[in-house]
Amino acid sequence: MKDEKALTVLREQIKELQKLNENGEIDLSAEIAQLEEKLQSLTAASYAKLADWDRVKLSRHPQRPYALDYIPEICSDFYELHGDRLHGDDRAMIVGLAKLEQKTVMIAAQQKGRTTEEKKERFFGMSRPQGYRKALRVMELAERFSFPVITLIDTPGAYPGIEAEELNISGAIADNLQKMSLLNVPIIAVVIGEGGSGGAIAIGVADRIMMLENAIYSVISPEGCAAILWRDNGMIAEAAKALGLTASRLKDLGLIDEIIPESLGGAHTDPQQTAANLKEALIRHLNDLSLLSIDELLKKRYKKYRSIGRYRTLSKK
Repeated sequence: MKDEKALTVLREQIKELQKLNENGEIDLSAEIAQLEEKLQSLTAASYAKLADWDRVKLSRHPQRPYALDYIPEICSDFYELHGDRLHGDDRAMIVGLAKLEQKTVMIAAQQKGRTTEEKKERFFGMSRPQGYRKALRVMELAERFSFPVITLIDTPGAYPGIEAEELNISGAIADNLQKMSLLNVPIIAVVIGEGGSGGAIAIGVADRIMMLENAIYSVISPEGCAAILWRDNGMIAEAAKALGLTASRLKDLGLIDEIIPESLGGAHTDPQQTAANLKEALIRHLNDLSLLSIDELLKKRYKKYRSIGRYRTLSKK
């Protein structure tokens, strides 16, 4: 980001003045307030004109909140469930029951890791077939008890290893798409970080699709796109722009229903505020969807996906 150096300098100046102010010898409150106001103004202006590749980097920021950071903020009494009842558990996919404003919901969320060990345990947020089957298992459980389903999407893509191929990763994803399209309960999907390829869409078939302001959602990563089309890593920023993977672009195309604002500078600067924005949006959409009968819900879901990619032919004069 072009203004990052200026923002860093301002932050350092504020820290230095705050240290001097703590000594109590000189009152620097006015100067600190002035610099903080300047920092906020410059940050707002800078983040308003981010390039698509900058958004990609924000979606992958190492301090960006993950699903397990959001869940305690938006829900209470989260009870995690494990296993797909076929092969085993998958730690890249977190599923369980929770209370959202006293209403029981089922949550399926992709989880990345922060430490090296946790990243290995959670396969860098890339689910294997057992993860998608686990998610589908709890969605069908939710259907049985009429619990709404909330999915939190944050993955570079499905796990591409030999193990995943042996366990039929494409079949697991396809099964989720087909069964989620007919699930007899409301489904809300939120892209909270990276929404990559089939690994994201496998828990993304929903009545309402939302994205956090600096999240991305795409059929392929910019790096993968640049490698295939140009065979040149120097074209990554151009690939990001061409993919149209930002929340604002996808909203314009009608592929998502709402953009959830993040705290200024990205979700990692104030996770609690971003979580509050997410919670408000979830409650509002769940209340709207709860007014629909099952028949109305399924008809609207069908119409939603049939209209994606719609185009018009211009009449000849």
